[in-house]
Amino acid sequence: IESLPDGKYSFTDYIEDDGIKNKDIKISVNIEIKEDKAVVDFSKSDFQVEGSVNAVKAITTSAVFYVFRSLINQNIPTNAGCLRPIEIITKEGTVVNAKFPSAVSAGNVETSQRIVDVLLGALSEVLPDKIPAASQGTMNNITVGGINPENNEPFTYYETIGGGMGASAKNDGESAVQSHMTNTLNTPVEALEFEYPFLIEKYKIRENSGGKGLKSGGNGIVREYKFLTDVEITVISERRKIPPYGLFGGSPGETGKNYIIKNGKKIEKEGKFSEKLSKGDKLIIETPGGGGFGNP
Repeated sequence: IESLPDGKYSFTDYIEDDGIKNKDIKISVNIEIKEDKAVVDFSKSDFQVEGSVNAVKAITTSAVFYVFRSLINQNIPTNAGCLRPIEIITKEGTVVNAKFPSAVSAGNVETSQRIVDVLLGALSEVLPDKIPAASQGTMNNITVGGINPENNEPFTYYETIGGGMGASAKNDGESAVQSHMTNTLNTPVEALEFEYPFLIEKYKIRENSGGKGLKSGGNGIVREYKFLTDVEITVISERRKIPPYGLFGGSPGETGKNYIIKNGKKIEKEGKFSEKLSKGDKLIIETPGGGGFGNP
């Protein structure tokens, strides 16, 4: 922190909706660097909402910790001392410091990603050679439930899907990977199909979904599920309307897309939805690409 120029650096981005009301939810940060201290202020973020995208303060603190720790190119202990020079300011009752009884399940998996995006966006002003453009900015959460016809037992399944990473001053973004606040790994198709009554009919890189630039953003993923029994699915995803931003003239990554094929008809769905599907129906997830960096 002491090596950074003193000053104030701000950035704003949005959660696209809360799954109930179709209204963007603002997450805004102002970072003030003064000598060897940083004040990270989220006070201008929107109030908590009815849907589950609210984050408790611990999630916001974790995202701040992640961003500042990742800037240290040294093998130092990861402990509370890393946060000692950082003051985090939030207002209770906002989307970054939700209070009981607000719904918070997607705050961990989706809002945490946007908090990272605004922190990196603000710091890009002062660290243009280190900060990458926005990565996919979502975990693409998929849950599936139903009755397994092989044993007549109920089942549930949950996974997240990777996407494109943002490009940086020195490198293109990686394609088809988990990034930032995700801590899950790829689910092997063979293991999935062995345990559950559905097939993965496509699992491939989503070509040309990364943003263009002097360095290009990474590409997302296409994953297509075919269900072999009646199921109910829930998808919680982001960056379906507002794309992952590029930096310094780089173009944004492509937004993600969600589709179902129901009774043979392909239907585009919103970022957050639940749906009952029948045997033979399909779900298609196309994840976002990362933003590009620099003028091409």
